[in-house]
Amino acid sequence: MDTAELDRLVAEIGEEILRRTGRLGAVPPKGEGLNIPDLVCPGCTQRCPQTCERKAKDIVKAGACRLSASEKTTRIDPSIAGLIDHTLLRADATREDIVKVCREARKYSFASVCVNAYWVPVVATELAGSPVKVCTVVGFPLGATSTESKVAETQAALRVGAQEIDMVQNIGALRSGDYDAVKADIAAVADAAHRAGAILKVILETALLDDNQKAMACMLAKMAKADFVKTSTGFGPSGATVHDVELMRMAVGPEMGVKASGGIRSLDDLRKMAAAGATRIGASASVKIVEASAAGKQDATSGY
Repeated sequence: MDTAELDRLVAEIGEEILRRTGRLGAVPPKGEGLNIPDLVCPGCTQRCPQTCERKAKDIVKAGACRLSASEKTTRIDPSIAGLIDHTLLRADATREDIVKVCREARKYSFASVCVNAYWVPVVATELAGSPVKVCTVVGFPLGATSTESKVAETQAALRVGAQEIDMVQNIGALRSGDYDAVKADIAAVADAAHRAGAILKVILETALLDDNQKAMACMLAKMAKADFVKTSTGFGPSGATVHDVELMRMAVGPEMGVKASGGIRSLDDLRKMAAAGATRIGASASVKIVEASAAGKQDATSGY
């Protein structure tokens, strides 16, 4: 397939997805996805999934099969906790911080703990004997490292206990139309992960792409046999939107997972992402954000 034919295919895919979601020629409503007021139930000062079992159950009922919460989580039903990816990717996280989230993950039986690669051996040791999975990131957060580097990162993480890999696609190559390179990059990491029985999630960093590029990125990830496509690193210019999740779900169909991450701060955000087609939702926030939420305040810092 030559470049002209690929460009035509991308345009057709983008238009069809936008047509099906009723957004062709439309601008996403202001406040959608990011920067939505942090609503609470009448008479309640709590937030979910960090502090409210009932709200977390509402999210699951809406269609999410994974939730994500910060390192201070309370009153979570065990059946809900099993859906949560417990994430700590801050550059300033210490060994004590990492051990703390691992102990919380064991206590609440979270689905996984996601950390930077340096901490994988610590997490694997802390979670040994538990059902909680060990997750790490590759090519993070820019995606601009070589394929050889991403494969090496993946293999090294797998050797010391990683079970889930979140890689950042080569964003610049995609924007340049180097589709074969993007697919090969993902396929190489997918092969390394799958050989070790791990799963692969591909982070698109949707804030840096137009809709046609998002659709093509999803198709390439699917062709490369990734298990999930994911909106954002949480370190980009913005995070997940309902529009992006709808587009990604339409592009990959029902077979692949779709994870919404980055800037998801409220129950309203979570419900919208799940209804749009997300099967995992990532939202990592500091203790300060959880405490601010519990106090009924509206704080806004980006999350993974």
